[in-house]
Amino acid sequence: MKKRMAKERGRTAAVPKQAYWDRETQKALEVFPVSGQRLPAAILRSAARIKGHAAAVNAELKMIPAGKARAIARAAREVEAGRLADQFPLDLYQSGSGTNSHGNLNEVIANRAAELLGGRIGDRRLVHPNDHVNRGQSSNDVMPTALHLAAARAIVRELIPALTRLTHELERKAKEFNRIVKTGRTHLMDAAPIRLGREFSGWAARVRLASADLERTVENLYELPLGGTAVGTGLNAHPRFAGKVIARLRQDYRLPLREAENHFEAQAASDRLVRVSGSLRDLAVTLAGISENIRCLGSGPTAGLGELMLPELMAGSTIMPGKVNPVVPEAVIMACTKVIGNDAAVAVAGLNARFQLSTMMPLIAQSLLESITLLTNAARLFAEKCVRSIKANAQRCARLAAQNPMLATALTPQIGYDKAAEIAQRAVKEGRPVKEVAAEMTDLSPAELDRLLDPGKMT
Repeated sequence: MKKRMAKERGRTAAVPKQAYWDRETQKALEVFPVSGQRLPAAILRSAARIKGHAAAVNAELKMIPAGKARAIARAAREVEAGRLADQFPLDLYQSGSGTNSHGNLNEVIANRAAELLGGRIGDRRLVHPNDHVNRGQSSNDVMPTALHLAAARAIVRELIPALTRLTHELERKAKEFNRIVKTGRTHLMDAAPIRLGREFSGWAARVRLASADLERTVENLYELPLGGTAVGTGLNAHPRFAGKVIARLRQDYRLPLREAENHFEAQAASDRLVRVSGSLRDLAVTLAGISENIRCLGSGPTAGLGELMLPELMAGSTIMPGKVNPVVPEAVIMACTKVIGNDAAVAVAGLNARFQLSTMMPLIAQSLLESITLLTNAARLFAEKCVRSIKANAQRCARLAAQNPMLATALTPQIGYDKAAEIAQRAVKEGRPVKEVAAEMTDLSPAELDRLLDPGKMT
């Protein structure tokens, strides 16, 4: 591979000849071969959007020449469109502020802008990564701003609509199954009867509440750290710079974005990101819990509960012919488990913020955006490939409900708790219906027993 010598502050490094990055990126590439993972592309896209608007605003404020600004903005748009995706090779595990990836972005945009102006890659006299591309900015405010933008957009445009769809499918099943009476269960043991539709309505409400909580929590991301530069003081930034850039971002993202009220909070801590991660964790608990219930209710076909019939999507075993597994709920549970782990990582990263900077930003970015992606895709999958096609085994539900010893609960007002308990225990011991045992042990008429022990009337 042909190389060129990239110079910076009197030092040089051998860089691939056609690479748009320079010495600092090359050195980081050599220093940080940790995981093979890269910073999420969504962060680079958001950061590139910031760079393009920053160049335009700096030109408007007479901080950089208009011609350079136009070239920088065009190069930034190319980065955002993914046309230079191979120019960002750095490992996720790097400087805790994301400085290396931010510098990589500045170098790539500067070299591409210089090329657009008729110059050559590596000639900083035409477009400089720091003096022009990064004017009025710092890794410490640009990178968390990029994460706020990427996460907020993904939650509002993708995750919340996916949850709305899942809620709709659960509510539809709640109506469809509303007349089906089944055995309720508490502590995994038989309990008073319930309608299957009401069970589904409870799940729909859980998703709806988690989604509403997320809609409130995402507002934490609308305050942007941009403008604080190095330590929150705004050093080297024009006083109108951040407000003008954020106004452009607000128009692009169609979100109520605003400059941070307190830049020292916005850059010194990641509390807002930790809160959002916590809401994602709560949502994961909700989705995993519903998935676990559904796969258990669909267990069988002969030795399980068998109250639900899940869609048969694929063969479930390489050795047992005809076996079909609840693959979608299992996939959802695994995705949610990873989200819960990601939240733990975000929490630890958040508590390690020191003095004027939170220094685990790449890890927070990867964990948070992965959680959003996992939950979005899991909710879509669950709605489309499972919930929509679930069927109820009405006969099985009715048979188990009729055999339920907890039907004796309905007799308590007439005969008292102790007598009802005696009837329930005898029914279980002898394997007989509660109604039959109650007819022998009480003075209640057959008509009264029919009325009191009708499972449907208990729900």
